[in-house]
Amino acid sequence: MPETVELPNAVPVMPLTGILLFPNALLPLHIFEPRFRKMLAHALDDDRMLCVALVRPERQQWRTSDDFFPVSTVGLIRACVGRSDGTSDLILQGIRRVKFRDFEQETPFPIARIKPLKTRTKLTVETDALAAKVLEFYTRLKESGRELPEKIDLYLSEMNDPEMLADLIAATFISDPARRQQLLEELDLNQRLRLLIQFLREELL
Repeated sequence: MPETVELPNAVPVMPLTGILLFPNALLPLHIFEPRFRKMLAHALDDDRMLCVALVRPERQQWRTSDDFFPVSTVGLIRACVGRSDGTSDLILQGIRRVKFRDFEQETPFPIARIKPLKTRTKLTVETDALAAKVLEFYTRLKESGRELPEKIDLYLSEMNDPEMLADLIAATFISDPARRQQLLEELDLNQRLRLLIQFLREELL
């Protein structure tokens, strides 16, 4: 589904500390800041899409587009519930990796012109072996008590798309934001799987 969704040329950007979105993954968000309320209204009036960008760890907060990473994921607002106090709860579904080209505006919230990024996927015997290793680590993580919802668990066990597997496992089990950003930016699928295996191994230590 995500590959077939047509992306707009520009999308609003929500810079967050410690949080980023992967393609195919779901991210619940609580919108309460006035500037992000405006951003949400803009997205809902337009094509229901926005990017979540990771604020650089050396910055306490963001003021300009230099303060967050330029590689992100466009998300589609799947559900949105407005509260009586003006805040909103929404579910964002990751669609595609993108890179910010430049910005149409920086305030009150950024709007970035985007370039879709494509994973270099040349499926080989090594790809299959790496994906199998990721699933093996997933089984071990489940045994240690870290589990996905039953529906996604069943989905993963039958999955034959190694890129989707890598993104969903990364979104669920890799907790360090810098590592998550590294996995998001890696466009070579085999290298992404190798990195994911390394990080999963360390999560189990």
